[in-house]
Amino acid sequence: MQKGPYGRKDRLIKEKRNDTYRHREKWPEPTRCSVCGAVFTKGRWTWEKTPEQAHEAVCPACRRILDHYPAGTLELKGDFFESHREEILNLVRNVEKAEMGEHPLERIMAVEEAGECTLITTTGVHIARRILEALARSYEGKSSFQYGDGSKNIRGFWER
Repeated sequence: MQKGPYGRKDRLIKEKRNDTYRHREKWPEPTRCSVCGAVFTKGRWTWEKTPEQAHEAVCPACRRILDHYPAGTLELKGDFFESHREEILNLVRNVEKAEMGEHPLERIMAVEEAGECTLITTTGVHIARRILEALARSYEGKSSFQYGDGSKNIRGFWER
């Protein structure tokens, strides 16, 4: 281990993690998403009415949906889930509606059958986590989640 006048020379340098769906510069205000109609104003995406002369762009959530690249993946399975599928998926949609009202970039991308489980993909990690918490609170069962790629992705499991 070498030491010099400026401290340690053998330190590890953390590599910056790039999120391709996070805009590096500030969006020009106002900017309207040409796909979903969300508006970037006052430093955040909202569902406000689109002002005249707004810039056009595709918001990060719509880009994720178009690229089929989810930030959250949830697996739901079990006998209880199968017998209460409609009721549970209604809860999932209600969580999405509440979350999307405040945070337009947090959405469900798809609900698909994948063998013995149902996969729900989301555009953000927060909505995925909130769906898992709502399932655990309402129906109990076994739930877990794990973050990957520097907390930019989440994978969750719920079974009952």
